[in-house]
Amino acid sequence: MSFHGIERRGLMLVLSSPSGAGKTTISRRLLEHEDALEMSVSVTTRPRRPGEVEGRDYWFVSPADFNIMVNERKLLEWAKVFGNHYGTPKGPVADALARGRDVLFDIDWQGTQQLAEHARDDLVSIFILPPSTRELERRLRQRAQDPEDVVAARMAKASDEISHWAEYDYVVLNEDVDSTLAQVRAILHAERLKRRRQTGLGDFVKRLRDGV
Repeated sequence: MSFHGIERRGLMLVLSSPSGAGKTTISRRLLEHEDALEMSVSVTTRPRRPGEVEGRDYWFVSPADFNIMVNERKLLEWAKVFGNHYGTPKGPVADALARGRDVLFDIDWQGTQQLAEHARDDLVSIFILPPSTRELERRLRQRAQDPEDVVAARMAKASDEISHWAEYDYVVLNEDVDSTLAQVRAILHAERLKRRRQTGLGDFVKRLRDGV
């Protein structure tokens, strides 16, 4: 895909945060505003929640099928979170990047580390922080999707998740969704302009110098 008339390679944009800090909301808003961005659809062994659609939210697979994908190295990254497995299929991501499309990932720090091991040059990682622990708990309870014991488990894990903030390229404090969205979009636009991602830049500059 061309960007301002210059061919470029796509990038992998990772948004991570503790559960309830807002990464899913930001992801959805970002997809609404960015035409060249598509969501990476993960495979998971987690049961489908009400309203979720196969192939849009996740690909829902059995533990046995998930293990086959791991053994055949068909996943870019995978992790076990709250008793369920999640992973990113390789094929669709590679195809999108080659076409100059950006791919958005809603994954945790474990998945981000694995992506960095395999494709650091294509990766842009952002960690989203909640404004406070109290606000994080309020947001989790407001979702009303999880039982009390799951909310408690997510709160207990939040401190460990937040401790990985320094492993990310950018850290954004999510006090207000609109402001956070604007910051994430600014990061995405700047990263698209990095010289190494503009694969057609050399030819474009050559034509300029030749007076074409």
